[in-house]
Amino acid sequence: MELLAKSPELSVTEISDMLIINYKTGADHIRRLALSGIVMKRNDNNSVRHALTDDGKSILKFLRTLE
Repeated sequence: MELLAKSPELSVTEISDMLIINYKTGADHIRRLALSGIVMKRNDNNSVRHALTDDGKSILKFLRTLE
């Protein structure tokens, strides 16, 4: 979620590369975040871009207050 807060739209490949995790693992986590309404998907020609929803931004803001 922090990556999506810093970079408004990222593909699963970009997220996986930045976190140094397997593509399949990244895709599964993004899928779960999308199903819960925290992340939205947008088709962009050859890739799918992901961004935080307003709910996702609110949750991230709340989590930052707990630190």
